[in-house]
Amino acid sequence: MNDVVVSAEGLADRLDVVRVVDVRDAWEFDGIGHLPGAVNVPFDEFRGDDGEAGKLPGADRFADLMESAGIGTDDRVVAYDDHHGVFAARLLVTAELYGHDPSELHLLDGDFSAWQRDHETTSDEPTPEPATYEATFDTDGPLIPMAAVREAIEGGATLVDTRETQEYEEGHIEGAIRLDWRELVGDDRGIKPEATLGDLLTERGIHPEDRIVLYCNTARRISHTYTVLRHLDYSELAFYEGSLTEWEREGGELVTE
Repeated sequence: MNDVVVSAEGLADRLDVVRVVDVRDAWEFDGIGHLPGAVNVPFDEFRGDDGEAGKLPGADRFADLMESAGIGTDDRVVAYDDHHGVFAARLLVTAELYGHDPSELHLLDGDFSAWQRDHETTSDEPTPEPATYEATFDTDGPLIPMAAVREAIEGGATLVDTRETQEYEEGHIEGAIRLDWRELVGDDRGIKPEATLGDLLTERGIHPEDRIVLYCNTARRISHTYTVLRHLDYSELAFYEGSLTEWEREGGELVTE
């Protein structure tokens, strides 16, 4: 399991060797059912305004959540939700920012509804084994401050705005390319084929060899695009989670189209 995004078929054969994490609300996990062996870490529990930056929950809080779910620092994790993976991607990015090896972090292609079409689910209550999770915010990780964004722009980085068209047209950082995360998702609820994504990104001027800096006003949308680009072997990736209001307040300019 080397791909960042893994298929349902690939996961079905490895449920006993990975830690599967469902980030839906507890009532969905318990009442609707979940993947066999999955544990529940609801999205709202690993986001907040009191962490080290952006919408992070804080290292101690995140470590407690992971340990309670029976997830250790070295475990291979596959996350899913029921919204095309956009919420699950945020768990993976959060884990990476707190030091989890990104090669051990995977997104289920599709979501719970896609899995449910061809694979069994369960309502069994999980009984996680005790685990130790060490979390320390990585100051050299992909989440960068405003000053680093400015430096990246000056250095020729490709700036990508992951918001919707209306948001982009109302004001965006000059030179930013708009890429709505939903453009990366197909009708089957999973991400589009790699060749299709490659053509789309090339047409937008987003190339694997470039340094890419993402920004948005919603952390989960950045996280999904970041995860897909990582899956496509984009190696120079970073993202900014400050608001554009903050950007303007600090002297940055926005343009409209």
